[in-house]
Amino acid sequence: MSASRLPQGGSAIDRSRPLTFSFDDRPVEGFAGDTIASALLASGQGVVARSFKYHRPRGIWGWGSEEPNALADIDIADRHLPNVRATTEPALEGLKARSVNAAPTALADRSAFLDRFARFMPAAFYYKTFMWPDWRLFEPRIRAMAGLGKADPDKVRTQPADQINHHCDVLVVGAGPAGLSVATNAAAAGHSVVLVDEQSHPGGSLLHRAAEIDGQPGAEWAGQAASALIRNGHLVLYDTTAFGIYDHNLVGLDQRHHDGRPDTLWRVRPRRIVLATGAIERPLLFANNDLPGIMSADAALRYLRLYAVRAGKRIVVAANNDSAYEVAGALAQAGAETVLVDCRDTPSANVPADVRVLTGRTISAARGRNAVESVKLDDGTDLPADCVLVSGGWTPTVHLFSQAKGKLNWDESLAAFVPGTGVEGIGVAGAMTGAASLSDVLTSTREALGEFGSPNAIPPRSTGPEAQKGIVGTWPKPAAKGRIWIDYQSDVTVKDVELAARENFVSVEHLKRYTTLGMATDQGKTSSLNGLALLAGITDRPIPKVGTTTYRPPYTPIPFASLAGRRAGTLMAPPRRLPLEGEHRADGAAFREYGGWLRPAFYGAGDASFHIQDEAQRARRSVALFDGSTLGKIEVIGPRAAEFVDFIYYNTMSTLKPGRCRYGFMLSENGVVFDDGILIRLEEDRFVVSCSTSHVAAVHARLEEWRQDRFGRKGVYIHDVTSSLATLTVSGPNAYNLLETLDLGATLNDASLPHMAIGRGSFASASVRIARVSFTGDRSYEISIRPDRANLLWRRLKEAGRAFDAVTIGVEALMILRAEKGYIVIGKDTDGTTLPHDLGLDGPRARRESEFVGRRSLFTEEANRDDRRQLVGLTVAEGEAPLAPGAHGIERRGADKRSIGFVTSSYMSPTLGRPVALALIERGASRHGETIELQHLGATRRAVIAHPCAFDPEGARLNA
Repeated sequence: MSASRLPQGGSAIDRSRPLTFSFDDRPVEGFAGDTIASALLASGQGVVARSFKYHRPRGIWGWGSEEPNALADIDIADRHLPNVRATTEPALEGLKARSVNAAPTALADRSAFLDRFARFMPAAFYYKTFMWPDWRLFEPRIRAMAGLGKADPDKVRTQPADQINHHCDVLVVGAGPAGLSVATNAAAAGHSVVLVDEQSHPGGSLLHRAAEIDGQPGAEWAGQAASALIRNGHLVLYDTTAFGIYDHNLVGLDQRHHDGRPDTLWRVRPRRIVLATGAIERPLLFANNDLPGIMSADAALRYLRLYAVRAGKRIVVAANNDSAYEVAGALAQAGAETVLVDCRDTPSANVPADVRVLTGRTISAARGRNAVESVKLDDGTDLPADCVLVSGGWTPTVHLFSQAKGKLNWDESLAAFVPGTGVEGIGVAGAMTGAASLSDVLTSTREALGEFGSPNAIPPRSTGPEAQKGIVGTWPKPAAKGRIWIDYQSDVTVKDVELAARENFVSVEHLKRYTTLGMATDQGKTSSLNGLALLAGITDRPIPKVGTTTYRPPYTPIPFASLAGRRAGTLMAPPRRLPLEGEHRADGAAFREYGGWLRPAFYGAGDASFHIQDEAQRARRSVALFDGSTLGKIEVIGPRAAEFVDFIYYNTMSTLKPGRCRYGFMLSENGVVFDDGILIRLEEDRFVVSCSTSHVAAVHARLEEWRQDRFGRKGVYIHDVTSSLATLTVSGPNAYNLLETLDLGATLNDASLPHMAIGRGSFASASVRIARVSFTGDRSYEISIRPDRANLLWRRLKEAGRAFDAVTIGVEALMILRAEKGYIVIGKDTDGTTLPHDLGLDGPRARRESEFVGRRSLFTEEANRDDRRQLVGLTVAEGEAPLAPGAHGIERRGADKRSIGFVTSSYMSPTLGRPVALALIERGASRHGETIELQHLGATRRAVIAHPCAFDPEGARLNA
């Protein structure tokens, strides 16, 4: 390849600002405004990459995000950017670029020998070849060879990326002639407009194709139109890719900055979207069509007119349409010896001077090793060439339209799929609709805006040369000779598609997965339609019947930093804070995260184990104060509230009387215990769901989902008031005596407020709700109060508690107290298979006749296995240490061992003076008294299966 920089020209470069960067450790010179690709071409660098699978030499094919070959890892200053396209990344002084998938360089890749074994590595060969004797023997090496660029952990970007949420009336994607016309019209109608484009300047094809609008050169008109939008307060974003359309027409935008800042992620919610995304030039297929020096004809014209880079000296242009004639003429005028090979029998009406045209001919093969040297035509003619430019027609860029669930229609005159059935809120315009001439492009914008257009706006007119289609469908033929490449990025050949068809992968989605056609970052931009056409020919079906694959976001890769934004540390998972955090810190609390909340784990400095054991022991001896504000408090209100809670809970709840509580389980649809907690009935039509701290959001979403599905807002209303109330717990033998010293305006004796009852009172002019419930097994009261009064109540409780040797306890001591009683924690003492009868609660399953969530799943064969893991307690010999949580119970079968369950919770009980543990063990309920072996990290111990409740099994202390 003998591409070179012309001594003058290039509208995108500033020749007064030269720069130097390196590629594969070789210096490359360029100018400000160059892309890495344009500078590489100007320096005559033909081989810029190695293919993914066979490590074949590859050169630059395109100019923008459709480029399948020229990926590079870039280092600039302290930044490392892997897998960027050389065609979209600007050349900067001091930049270091390195080809991917090549070592040590793209030109001298030591893995190039793999191409010699290509016949043994067809599509999906690894699935067939490496299954014997064991896939795992080969997998590490295969994975090491997979992938393209390499991340540099020493250059992880620390600067957070901005994320912006934006609303507008009209979002226009594409700042070519169609997009600018649409945006100008919408602005004239008084609507707020956002215009985005991948390029650094407005105009699209107007920047390199001959065009005139309203008597002005196309590029000049585009610049003025964009400037007018900006002056009038509209938002114009360059270097910005619309990468996805999501639910309810939410559009994701990735704005690139070339000043060291990370990309900016825009989430735009417009009232109307107009897609003016243009079209991508397709390759023509022939043997060895992947050689460096074979390029898109339109890309070559862009490099010529924007960067003054002539793609070669002896150029063959192969085409099946009229658009290539302007390319051939421009290159001939730039001094290249140009031959145009037109597969049509009749050439374009505008044959350029100094261009030799061969009609009715096609290229059958390219020749060369690391660069194209000549081409062979279908009649046997050899044409010397150092560059081959191909134009196989234009494929509308319908990716975003398809993401929005738009349907496509086949356009025979265009030989491509175009937008068909419309999508609400989305209009299409320009080349993506199949328009070729500038007049047709501008005309196509009239309907794109719908009601957002201005009927009085004068549309722009094309007053210069007009392009024509003239496309003849030229598709790859089955059983063609030679190696013909369909997908450059994934190394997919015609023979790979034929193999897939022989093995009956004739659905386009199956073909895609079997061959990887149209996958990776290319997303089928240059390869998809040729692959579909070949499959159609092989299976004797018309192309529309074969259909298209599903385009998925992102349209082009988006940096992880942009998607993550500022979500790091506490911005990634913001800790929720207790209203009394300041009080706890003043008391010397050590904080840990529990269920997303920062909560006291224990109080005091030094040995954590000592403080935790001391808190638990003192709580049993006298009275403990605990901050339980994080427990869920979700109100269920409405005339069908009782029916609703019956459906949600495993237990029957509608029989609760107002002012009473009941413990219950919620199940998932598969019968697994989802959450547990207390349900409070405040009034006939008003309940409070008290759920686990870590499950509040999930339970709330679950309740809302079932309300919408079965009950409706008129029957039930759901309201999460967890953060509206602080809950302070007083627990222990002296709990009643302590509370009697406070004037809460409520009668707390057992007759008025028995266990599992609700009372009401007041404190400091604020109403309080008092629940007689216990998570410790001792007499307990939960006092819920407004958060702004909680500090005063907490201080008063501590002050009154001094007379009773009260202790403030953290979560860790509470875990010991509940484990002593055999009280479970969902997700700790249960797993994703635990059913309610595994926990000893079988009554509702046996007796309930009404429907509830998960009911049918409790009667499956799986649910009724007699070897299910059931909740038990475990005891160890006197003087032994606590069991390790997660230790597996084992059953020996000869030399083999089998897990029969595992330890879920394990603590040293200061009250009992021995360890206590809970576990899920096969058939555990019927094995009390049996000794089992447990294994953890290679060590084996023995334990006796016991009842889960190790402390006060009679429950006398609840009313002590």
